[in-house]
Amino acid sequence: MSQARQLTFSIFRYDPQDPNDKPQMVNYYITETPGMTVFIALNKIRETQDPSLQFDFVCRAGICGSCAMVINGKPTLACRTLTANFPGAEMSLMPLPGFELIGDLSVNTGKFMRELAERLQLWLQPNDTDMDIHRIEAPMAPEEAAKLYEFERCVECGVCVSACATKQMRDTFVGAVGLMKIARFELDSRDSRSSDDFYHVIGNQDGVFGCMTLLGCQDTCPKDLPHMQQIAYLRRKMSISVTNII
Repeated sequence: MSQARQLTFSIFRYDPQDPNDKPQMVNYYITETPGMTVFIALNKIRETQDPSLQFDFVCRAGICGSCAMVINGKPTLACRTLTANFPGAEMSLMPLPGFELIGDLSVNTGKFMRELAERLQLWLQPNDTDMDIHRIEAPMAPEEAAKLYEFERCVECGVCVSACATKQMRDTFVGAVGLMKIARFELDSRDSRSSDDFYHVIGNQDGVFGCMTLLGCQDTCPKDLPHMQQIAYLRRKMSISVTNII
């Protein structure tokens, strides 16, 4: 039986609320166990070595998106990343760039997602104004429901935002997560907005025409969502809309 590996975690530490604190990388050493994920390792470090270590988690199953961070240079979910995937037994952990830092590995993705939803009006705007709650709900074709479900699988982890070069260069860019959600409502037959309406929201350099197609969102999305397919779809729809407007 092979001896368990000793893992080295170089973790970013900084408390922005403490005026005397400075950003630094701190090394922690633990023994690897079978099936260990980065999330499990972080919990072990916090329980046995440093209870002040800050990082986020909720579900521990890749559903909530809370534990997203940069692991060895790649934005991903800690709960879905096995330590066995790193032959060198050394891991560098950094917070996701592009978000407000709360402390250490914890960032405020919720604030970003809320502001994005308000900016893009990411909620259903029904074309039926009948608000009778006793009325039987209108059926939806299974094919349409399946397409909408594909977009609803987004867990708002922020990985695609941090992996996007355009977003890092231009803070006002809505990112793949915003465009994916717009595509969800553009396809929904219950929504009253037209392609022209969506054009006025994302038909610019901060929206669908600002994407440089570097595939960062596609390559890092932990849910394997078709970001580039939907961005291409929206770009075609918006190109038709601008032609009609002109």
